[in-house]
Amino acid sequence: MKEYTSNFKDLFLSYIRFREASGVWSEAYARNLRYFDRYCIEKFSNATILTQEIINGWAEKRGTETIASRDKRIYVVSGLVKYCNSRKLAELTVPQASKWEGRTYIPHAFTKEEMIFFFQRCDTLEAFTDSRKTSRIRCLTIPVFFRLLYSSGIRTTEARMLRRRDACLETGALNIVNTKGMNQHFVVLHDSMLELMRKYDDVMEEYIPQREYFFSSGKDTYYTTSWVDYNFRQIWYSFSKESATAYDLRHNYAIQNINAWKGLTAVDIHMQYLSRSMGHSDLQSTSYYYSLVPAFSDLLKEASEDSFNEIVPEVAYYEQ
Repeated sequence: MKEYTSNFKDLFLSYIRFREASGVWSEAYARNLRYFDRYCIEKFSNATILTQEIINGWAEKRGTETIASRDKRIYVVSGLVKYCNSRKLAELTVPQASKWEGRTYIPHAFTKEEMIFFFQRCDTLEAFTDSRKTSRIRCLTIPVFFRLLYSSGIRTTEARMLRRRDACLETGALNIVNTKGMNQHFVVLHDSMLELMRKYDDVMEEYIPQREYFFSSGKDTYYTTSWVDYNFRQIWYSFSKESATAYDLRHNYAIQNINAWKGLTAVDIHMQYLSRSMGHSDLQSTSYYYSLVPAFSDLLKEASEDSFNEIVPEVAYYEQ
């Protein structure tokens, strides 16, 4: 752990121990907390307690950063403020994430044929002619990793940072700890996916005994976002010119589930199940996907114009 040097270093270390004990700490969090530590030294070197002025100054959007970058930068400090408030160490207003406008990006709607091509390419990576362990592990990992995204709808970060101890291969339940907004939840795997995960785990045990992360690199660390993006693009653009991302597999999971709902019986119950399995903090995030399934939305509206807006509220933004 790199040393913190501001007057708040003891508070930071206490906060880190709390997050680590909860299983929600990462190098990205540590990096942004170090930036905040440096900011405190440069701007408030004589301060001995956290003040609203310090927090507000850190939360201001900088001219050189995007809204998303600003939100990522302040996230760990928002958690720090909540930590202090809950322990009566301070009474501060928590900096909030930006209010997102409606977005123009439409996730790619994968066809059955595209998914067949994609996973065929995943399964036929030319890897085992390479003697390097990292290359062999990559070719073992890619088919399982992307199938997990496709079949479970979990976020790419949740899959990347999934610890082996949080994947129960007896019951098929994944304990999703490293997730958006600390919204811990469980995901149950399909039987075929569970069997694939078991086979993968057995083989990986030979390469990296007692590894920490389920999808572990050769150095027993979790893969980076750039690793996911690079490998998805390499496979996808080998046969398609359509624009798509690995995260679109999560969108596809939601849309396919909505399309599979037959009739209008207990739509709200289905909605709640889908929302919880995807780790959404509220139903509004899940209801975004109705806009991507126009036929289903029209069916709902036709069946009950009065209750339609209650079932499917207007959505101003959707999660990334």
